[in-house]
Amino acid sequence: MSVQAAQPAQVRLQHQVEELCAASIRALSGQPDVHFRGRRLHRAGLALPLFAPHLHPTLEGDDFASFRGAADGLALRLRLSDPELHRQLCPAAPVERLLFELLEQVRVESQVPTGLGGVAANLRHRFEQWSLAFHRSGLTDSMRGILLFTVAQICRARVTGEPVLHETEDLMEATRAGIAPLLGHALAGLRRHRHDQAAYAGHALDLAQRVADLLRSAEPEGTDDDKDKPTEEMERAAFSLMMDFDATVEDGIAAAVSGRSRVLEGQGDVYRVFTTAYDREVAAASLVRPALLREYREQLDRRIAGQGVNTARLARELKRLLARPVQDGWDSGQEEGRLDGRRIAQLIASPTERRLFRTERLQPEADCVLGFLIDCSGSMKQHIESVAMLVDILTKALEQAGVSTEILGFSTGAWQGGRAQRDWLRLGKPKHPGRLNEVSHMVFKNADTTWRRARPDIAALLKPDLFREGIDGEAVTWACSRLKQRTEARRILLVISDGCPMDGATQLANDAHYLDNHLKQVVSQQAQSGEVAVFGVGVGLDLSPFYPHNLALDLSSPPGNGVFRELLGMLARHLRF
Repeated sequence: MSVQAAQPAQVRLQHQVEELCAASIRALSGQPDVHFRGRRLHRAGLALPLFAPHLHPTLEGDDFASFRGAADGLALRLRLSDPELHRQLCPAAPVERLLFELLEQVRVESQVPTGLGGVAANLRHRFEQWSLAFHRSGLTDSMRGILLFTVAQICRARVTGEPVLHETEDLMEATRAGIAPLLGHALAGLRRHRHDQAAYAGHALDLAQRVADLLRSAEPEGTDDDKDKPTEEMERAAFSLMMDFDATVEDGIAAAVSGRSRVLEGQGDVYRVFTTAYDREVAAASLVRPALLREYREQLDRRIAGQGVNTARLARELKRLLARPVQDGWDSGQEEGRLDGRRIAQLIASPTERRLFRTERLQPEADCVLGFLIDCSGSMKQHIESVAMLVDILTKALEQAGVSTEILGFSTGAWQGGRAQRDWLRLGKPKHPGRLNEVSHMVFKNADTTWRRARPDIAALLKPDLFREGIDGEAVTWACSRLKQRTEARRILLVISDGCPMDGATQLANDAHYLDNHLKQVVSQQAQSGEVAVFGVGVGLDLSPFYPHNLALDLSSPPGNGVFRELLGMLARHLRF
């Protein structure tokens, strides 16, 4: 398998593992709004702390049982630990913070509910695998590394009552003997108060402070130029055991980058628009000359014909996924089912007659509308032919499956703000104006138009000068509002994009993350309302920072059957009827 092919497969596997782990965490913790996004656990749209080092296995170095153990550890942390109390008591210094976090995790792992022996085994397995990986990496060769490692091992053994890892017992014996007198009282307190978080925290803070003092006293003397190095060395040693609390995880496909928007937070998370005077909603085909539109359609048809996608089979799979059985009359003359009163006389005339019943006839019906929202920003030009093929094939198959569809796009009317920015400049550049460009929302196909009639209009996607910048949050709101006006029971929106929201004028006048934080708000609000199921489809990019339900696709080549299987898999994992 090529590297390019392996990367999407790795991302898909990661998403599958995360979905299984998230389901397990929700069940054990009793918190239904927990999910993974960007390989970080989130609750109600907010990223949770990393908690402890052994709760973060990787596909490259760990087995599936390690993921199960990590999921159980996260669930117990959410179930048994008071986050506000923990935050109030948690020290700020890196080493003390590291140990305090680890000790709280050990506390909750010592309280596995009765009857859940499998959870206890999973937790034990995960901690052992992490311990072995830490030891075999060579980190226990340093004085600081072996001290922190030994503290982690003896604390967990004392609180949970489980033995230390046999393979490293001899390695840390001398260190354990040296620190036991100093830490004995705190260790006894941890075991005694493991069911009382506040009392336990007092002993945890005492132990963390004592270990930090041991590390400081062990620092070698240096020159005056090295006075600041011990603290840095300690922090690095500590985080080689733990990790940077704000670390991000690398993946085979790059993840979209996001951050905090202090401007949006300072405005009470209220998104602003400087002016809507130049905004437009337009039929995309009206922006392209008819002759050019025919050329685009012919080009698209040639490329689709060369892919050999089995549209009829795709339609059947979509119908099986999106349709629900509805009553379509009764079948009489059956040998089982409900008694048919109209055949009672037949029973009297012929006592051996058995075909006296009727059964309900069910037919699958796809009472569903699915919208495509396509990012028409400048960077999407290089992918747009593959995207147009993907959307065209899916629209045809969905129509055969009985699903209504519409195809929408979003861009801006100008680069770098256009008329909206010029108005802002004339008014003296008031501070933090909000969105500072003119949005352009384009309709390539509405839900009431058939695929056959919309074929020429869909080809307008290939016109390059429609692509400028992207205001994603407002576009998602617009697309969802259109879907909410439909009468179908199920409404789905697929947002296809290759990057973060981007508008130079808005970012310069506010801050770099103003637009992408608004997108997060919009997606979170739609998820809470439950009226529209929103999915993010990343073109060569992991969109998990913005969309909890997402899929990264490699569209460097035209889409084949494998791409459609991936999309169907994503929908099957997340849709609930």
